[in-house]
Amino acid sequence: MSIVHLPDRGVVKVVGDDARSFLNGLVTCDMAKVSPGRAGFAALLSPQGKILFDFIIAEAEPADGGGFFLDCPRALAPDLMKRLNLYKLRAKVICEDLSDVLGVAAVAGEGTFDAGDYLAYADPRLPALGLRLIGERNRLAALGGSAQTYHDRRIALGVPEGGKDFAYADTFPHEALMDQLNGVDFRKGCYVGQEVVSRMEHRGTARSRIVPVIYAGGFGPDPGAEVIAGEKVVGRTGSKTAGRGLALLRLDRLADALAEGRTLTVGGLALAAARPDFARFEVPGA
Repeated sequence: MSIVHLPDRGVVKVVGDDARSFLNGLVTCDMAKVSPGRAGFAALLSPQGKILFDFIIAEAEPADGGGFFLDCPRALAPDLMKRLNLYKLRAKVICEDLSDVLGVAAVAGEGTFDAGDYLAYADPRLPALGLRLIGERNRLAALGGSAQTYHDRRIALGVPEGGKDFAYADTFPHEALMDQLNGVDFRKGCYVGQEVVSRMEHRGTARSRIVPVIYAGGFGPDPGAEVIAGEKVVGRTGSKTAGRGLALLRLDRLADALAEGRTLTVGGLALAAARPDFARFEVPGA
């Protein structure tokens, strides 16, 4: 079993009588399904349906004070809090950025783990990602562990991360696989950007997807490198680990390239696209 502090994660707390309904009217998951011990994966979108913030929502037990804790990128936590406060109006909620005090860790592997007084929750995206913890930042940091261990596992599973595999304010939930990873509830009520996301779902117009890629004979390029088929750009690379990584690819252009017998390359290095085990969509050639 490994316990890894994730120093680039922060925590925003939303508490108050209207907290659940307030969040439900904003985010992509159904807050009725979030409970203590059962977290939700969600995003706050622009009116145009692009991801502004994504996060995991964990609820504390009433005996521990209750409230919802948003496990989010630390760099975005101040802006997330500000955006939530803009939407607050007369809702009885308090939104606080607690990232200087609270941090996040990931727990994975065989064995038992006593969460103690941490807020513990299963990662709602995939069971294979294990548990996550929210607790005092300094205490979690003292547990040690390499964050790269977590990212190696995430990349191997094909799970994207914002800021590494896709750009905020420029990516639809379908492109970031949120529809595949329990991040969008298509049967809940209205939320910001819902119309665009629902249209993409029902019309099947998600042409770009983040998928695993395997590099031939190399570690792989830095994030943001162009993936080329012939003379056409078909996507850009994201996270990487030894010999593999993730890339945001236009699947229609990938299909055309394969039909023409063209090889995918990035920086002169050949690569092949794969299909994540959890995906309910096809990847050409995988």
